[in-house]
Amino acid sequence: MISKSCLALLILLLLPQIVLGARIKDIAAFDGVRQNQLIGYGLVVGLNGTGDSDQTKFPVQSLVGALERLGITVNRADITVKNVAAVMVTAQLPPFAKQGNKLDVLVSSMGDAKSLAGGTLMMAPLKGADNQVYAVAQGPVLTNSFSYGGQATTAVKNHPTAGTVPEGALVERELPNVLANRPVLKLNLHQSDFTTAARVAAAINGRFQGSASLTDPGSVQISIPGDYQNRVVEFVADLERLEVNPDVMAKVVMNERTGTIVMGENVRISTVAVSHGNLTVVVKETPKVSQPAPFARTGTTTVVPRTDLKIAEEKVNLSLVREGANLGEVVRGLNTLGVTPRDLLGIMQAIKAAGALNAELSVM
Repeated sequence: MISKSCLALLILLLLPQIVLGARIKDIAAFDGVRQNQLIGYGLVVGLNGTGDSDQTKFPVQSLVGALERLGITVNRADITVKNVAAVMVTAQLPPFAKQGNKLDVLVSSMGDAKSLAGGTLMMAPLKGADNQVYAVAQGPVLTNSFSYGGQATTAVKNHPTAGTVPEGALVERELPNVLANRPVLKLNLHQSDFTTAARVAAAINGRFQGSASLTDPGSVQISIPGDYQNRVVEFVADLERLEVNPDVMAKVVMNERTGTIVMGENVRISTVAVSHGNLTVVVKETPKVSQPAPFARTGTTTVVPRTDLKIAEEKVNLSLVREGANLGEVVRGLNTLGVTPRDLLGIMQAIKAAGALNAELSVM
């Protein structure tokens, strides 16, 4: 009698395998819809004596300028502070960001400050590549670190000269809408591939007849259907949900430092025989002390060397990997040799050198 659980498992095994695809939004992006880098210069104040020293000139100059903008006139020669640090402020402006949206900010010391912990970033404008101000940053700096020390020793945790200001920047200028009033959209693949591009175009044409066309393996031209002329956002939302099974090239990635090996499912190996063995040599020194007999008038205490030498060579058989073997068969065949991941590095390099590995070999 076959139990119900075994029968259900048998039915699942006999059913055809379902190939799950990836959404178009996960493998491609529309032309112009991307993040933009912002950068600015600012001052962090309120430090507990861990700011820039007098040897760093520009923080004092910046402090004098900030005070003058607030209506306070001071002489630069009279300023000697250690609770101010000059920093570089960076952020990422996402697409379609609106005025008033908040951005996370990264603050990095530019001078010789020892720590930014406990400091507050003064108002710093953030500019784009066009030298226009798109956001303004200000707020307390979080470093999740500390740095304490005296004349003889210092204790440091994490990286105290860089920190973040969560939601510390406000968007002041919006980016233009790259999707507005465009009859044709361009979809750029994250990984250029002829087969993947053809599958994406076929999936789009299956949903929106005759909308997609190919110009190169890295992009797909999409004409907005008449029903969506004034509803581009809805069209993009429907398009991004389409699923495509992306094609990947056969590749083996190996990391010699960690012994990590990653192989794609399309890796194939021609008929090859593999043998792998280790030669182990153990040399052990156990010197002994030789002393003269008690009350002997002659003789001296000497050290007598003793060396134990053992040589062991592992005996293994040839493992045959037949032509057209897939990833699972390759792994099973090599596991019969009892190899470790680090041994597998040398084996895969040897198979590639023999011309039997039908895949790209990348060593990190």
